This record gives sequence, structure tokens and C-alpha cells, in this order.
Amino acid sequence: MSNIHHQSARRATLRGMPHPIGAAVLAMAALLPSLRAYAAEAVPLHATPEGVVFASGGIGTDESALMRRLAREWPASFEFAVRDGSRNQYAADVVVTVRSASGRPVLSDVRAQGPFMLARLAPGLYQVEATLGGRTLRQRIDVGGQGPS
Repeated sequence: MSNIHHQSARRATLRGMPHPIGAAVLAMAALLPSLRAYAAEAVPLHATPEGVVFASGGIGTDESALMRRLAREWPASFEFAVRDGSRNQYAADVVVTVRSASGRPVLSDVRAQGPFMLARLAPGLYQVEATLGGRTLRQRIDVGGQGPS
């Protein structure tokens, strides 16, 4: 996700006297451009009962580009497509389950809201199951601490 840079605000003065409310207003004014940019690029985040944060989406050109850009900042990213003849077609509504190396589910039956899914998985080996139209694909992934899988 995009980082929000915190800016330290100097105490504002109101008629020459320090005023904390004035400082808060100035701080919010300074942060508004950053917050607007962040909100424009935000995707809904979800968390599993196990504490894994994930996001999915990518319907449409703009959202697809956003998910690709955000994928660089997440430990694990998934892209769902189905081969249709000689080309691949993006797929949505894929049901995803991710299990740790010990078989413990960290994401259970999560429905992807588009062809991309991002997950904050701890480094390690995982088994991913992606199901669409009654067919399941299983794949092992190795999430390292150095970047996307």
C-alpha cells in the first residue's frame, strides 16, 4: 500500500498565542493532499480470523493497473486467468484457500473480487488452492521476506 508520510506540524498561533486547535487544523490541511491520493488508490482490505490481511480486485483497466502497482509492496500476489483457446482471460470470483506448510489454513475459502489478490503472508512455504467453476488448481509458493511471490 502507499505510505502516508507524516509531517510534523508547528504550533500555530492565533493572534500571537499558541493554540493547539490551530495546529491541528494546519496539520490536517498539510495532510489532505496525501490522504486524498491514498484514498484514490485504496483497495478494500480484509483480515482473516488468523490475522492475515488481504485485498482483491482488478476489474477494469484503472483498478487492474492499481493492483499490479500495489503487488510490488505485498509479500504475496496472485493473478487469476483461464486459458480460452490460445489466449488467457482474466477470472474473477475465484475461491482461494492458502495453507501453511503444516497444513493450517491462513486464508479459507476467500472469494477474489477480481483477477488479482494480494496477501500479507509471513515468509514460508504455502499450498494455494484456487477454485473456479468446480475445477481446482493447487500450487506451492515460497513467500520470502524479500518481495512478492
